Amino acid sequence: MDNSKVLYEDGEHKFVMFSFDDETHEDSFLSVNQYLIVKNGAGFLIDPGSEAIFDELYEAVSEHVEIENIKYIFFSHQDPDVAGSIGQWAISTKAKFIMSGLWTRFMSHYGFSEMSRVITLQDKGAQIKFGDDLVKFIPAHFLHSPGNFSLYDTKSKILFSGDIGAAIVSSPQSYKIVENFEEHKEHLLGFHKRYMGSNRLCRAWVSEMRKIKIDKIVPQHGFVFEGENVELFLSWLEELECGSDLLEELY
Repeated sequence: MDNSKVLYEDGEHKFVMFSFDDETHEDSFLSVNQYLIVKNGAGFLIDPGSEAIFDELYEAVSEHVEIENIKYIFFSHQDPDVAGSIGQWAISTKAKFIMSGLWTRFMSHYGFSEMSRVITLQDKGAQIKFGDDLVKFIPAHFLHSPGNFSLYDTKSKILFSGDIGAAIVSSPQSYKIVENFEEHKEHLLGFHKRYMGSNRLCRAWVSEMRKIKIDKIVPQHGFVFEGENVELFLSWLEELECGSDLLEELY
């Protein structure tokens, strides 16, 4: 199975999607995607995942950028399927690590203690210059993590949404695009109802997304949204009852 797909490329700028999973846990499978931006030979790695997939992802990333040229590694939140490999990437690169200020103290539990290499994001978000373009970090708090950010690449117009937009599929998947949103909703609903904080939080995030031009939404789990499915997903999420809206079902 081909585990990588170039989502955007213009000669100077490239956005690549990888789909590597811990195949030793197929009985509790959760499809996981990782992403890489390359700008004039410099790399920006996004949610590189767990320790178990490090070797495979390292090899795949090296086909697109020299590992020593990875400048930044972004963690949308603290989960092991996002940040579990931070210790290995710290040894393998000289990259700066970008994460919410809430999670810096937790990284030592993944074997990482080089706090001088960490760029902390405050709650309101930030942006960073990458080549001639900007990478923006947009608040996505409690969707599902209390310190959580989406990433927007201003050049490719691709939004990395993290767990927002995640689809639960029953078997490993290579690159897939949402083709029929009505059919795809069944793979979204259970996860979003439980893991997203509330409808109020979903609406706040969607409001921010409508301020930018999005060609593709790429989540950490599942399929890519593009074309009309970008707006269909945003509209669906905007109306979704989830999390604390459903409190009576949990107690």
